Amino acid sequence: MSEREGLVRGEDGRLRCWWGAGPAGYRDYHDLEWGRPVVDDRLLFEMISLEGFQAGLSWWTILRKREAFRRAFDAFDPSRVARFGTRQVDRLLADAGIVRHRGKIEAVVANAGRALDLARESGSLAAYFWRFEPAPSARPRTLTREALLDMVETEASRSLSRDLRRRGWKYVGPTTTQSFLQAVGLVNDHLEGCHVRGAAERARQRLRRPRGHVPPSRFPSAAT
Repeated sequence: MSEREGLVRGEDGRLRCWWGAGPAGYRDYHDLEWGRPVVDDRLLFEMISLEGFQAGLSWWTILRKREAFRRAFDAFDPSRVARFGTRQVDRLLADAGIVRHRGKIEAVVANAGRALDLARESGSLAAYFWRFEPAPSARPRTLTREALLDMVETEASRSLSRDLRRRGWKYVGPTTTQSFLQAVGLVNDHLEGCHVRGAAERARQRLRRPRGHVPPSRFPSAAT
């Protein structure tokens, strides 16, 4: 297969989606994480926060700063981040290891409180987010590069974006939520022929989808 078809053969002889053939860290993210189903609430909050930071930037910029983001935001534990006040925001604005954008930083803090609300309401963030997994009929029969580039946003990402914004979330537009759905495996957007696609799909098939309300939430109230 050629690069024109969206697949690139790496030095290890494996075919990958064209975007995963960059620096080693990018390749590892493509091979080991992107598109694998996630049901861990902390990681889900981390990913939707990082996707918000990525707006207007490259994903590689965010990946290179990921460990710094984790340190800065207390490993993206919503119950901790929701308690951040002016002093913590000022500290983050002075942290050269992350993206120092006041609006995005303040959005993550506010979104942490909204995440706690969702966890209490739905039982977990996972139970909430996995409601937006699209039906197979809404997906392309064959996932080519052209098909993927046409899905900058989808009905699923628009629905998720609308619902999050209705609940007060920030930096969760439909393009951002589409990237989130792809990253955490609510869809498998590895191209046909990519060596990771089969493994990602098998992981999705084995997954027990989180359903319903399972009280109490594992995250305590931000007020406690």
